[in-house]
Amino acid sequence: MQLQVLPLLDRVSYGLVATVLAATFVVAKLSRRTKLDAIPTVGATTWIGSLWAGRNLVSKGTDIIQVGYEKHKTAAFKVLYLYSWLVIVSGPKLVDELRRASDDELSSWEAINEALKFQYTLGPNVHRNPYHIQVIRLQLTRNLGALYPILRDEIVTAFEEILDLKENEWKSVPALDVIRKVISRTSNRAFVGLPLCRNPDWIRLNIQFTFEAITGGVIIGLFPGFLAPLVARFMTTVPGSVRRAMEHLAPMIEQRQKCYEQYGDAWADKPNDLLSWLMDEAKGSERTVKSLTQRVLAVNFVALHTSSNNFTQALYHLAANPQYMQPLREEVDSILATEGWSKGGVAKMYKIDSFLKESQRMEGISSLNVARKVMKDFSFSDGRVIPKGTIIAVATKATHFDNDNYENADTFDPFRFANMREQEGGGANRHMIATNPEYMAFGHGKNACPGRFFASNELKSMLAHIVASYDVKLEDGASTRPESVWVGAVMAANPNAKVMFRMRAH
Repeated sequence: MQLQVLPLLDRVSYGLVATVLAATFVVAKLSRRTKLDAIPTVGATTWIGSLWAGRNLVSKGTDIIQVGYEKHKTAAFKVLYLYSWLVIVSGPKLVDELRRASDDELSSWEAINEALKFQYTLGPNVHRNPYHIQVIRLQLTRNLGALYPILRDEIVTAFEEILDLKENEWKSVPALDVIRKVISRTSNRAFVGLPLCRNPDWIRLNIQFTFEAITGGVIIGLFPGFLAPLVARFMTTVPGSVRRAMEHLAPMIEQRQKCYEQYGDAWADKPNDLLSWLMDEAKGSERTVKSLTQRVLAVNFVALHTSSNNFTQALYHLAANPQYMQPLREEVDSILATEGWSKGGVAKMYKIDSFLKESQRMEGISSLNVARKVMKDFSFSDGRVIPKGTIIAVATKATHFDNDNYENADTFDPFRFANMREQEGGGANRHMIATNPEYMAFGHGKNACPGRFFASNELKSMLAHIVASYDVKLEDGASTRPESVWVGAVMAANPNAKVMFRMRAH
């Protein structure tokens, strides 16, 4: 979550009125004994203390989770987040039990919706029928090879135009801002194609919508449920952004709908992009301009928020540690000499992959992942019962920084996973997209991030391009990477730091 969230939270003051009205009911609810009493609490043991602990989890979330992990490693504990209990687990056994549970028992989608209120920010259809997830998992992933040339073209063009470097000059740029624009352009080359992916207003809109969806979900969550529709309409800017996006997409959608009516599902020069795949799958009311626009915005929201943060964090690591540039260049130059710029060639860049994965291990976007909402009472193998409606999550940051899982876990070792891969004679499970109980930056199990194959391909291509084409460093020769920003359990790349670029000196 970005720092831009904070100014928008001025609106949250309006939620205090509703909070006070709900306080009596909250206190009564927390005071009653529940099925969660058998699970140890971290942060407080009385309802008054629990209310204070809920506030602390917003401001000191990662520290509280770390304390719980150290006290209850490989077991479960609970903390209060705002006005409900959050159960946190760790260890291969419990993580595997989460992984194996059916969606009817533990729902990943409903856990995400609980936090971000998708039915109000992205639209009720997106919440009720997330068919876009299957489109990402299947069509987008299957087309990575076919899409690679245009993604490569957009990466090169975007960096050239956004950086606008003169020969041999060092230029300081706001890192996160630059990376957001590059990723918006590159992702949307695959989502909606040219020329829209380069439209400045479309780029600004999608970056802005990412903030709006997050802050909108936070604001809505502070009010009683019956007020949510009114809050979404009058206290968030999401509806206006949807209308603005429709102005861009309506002509494209209407033109393609005419082609569907005239030619069916296939015609000459049919665009091979996300919008076409969504239209192929959409049924009934899902085929309207508004519904399809909401789907495109939903996919952009996920792609921009996570990938921009993850790549900017890696860029900070590279700029702060110039000694890693040479081994990365040797790998990239060697592979380009034989494979050229191709999906297959990028797949062989093990050090590039490892660099990004190690950065993500240390600077992932949250202290928690693998979140699930309990859809019916769920029993762990140790007999503990988690009641319906509870949110369960895994203490991923604590797991990633556990020396039992990684040697010198608190040290950035960019080639950690490349070395593991070599030692294991291939080590496919060390690939950036691979998940296991010790590495859950993309989640874990069947509900792991469906877009991680696209994101991995995109981010590796971007890092390889920077390594092959530019020199980078921090301002004033600094060697300490810019500090990340924490909001509760969520981490963001420093939004104010700058990185210096110049054309590679050969």
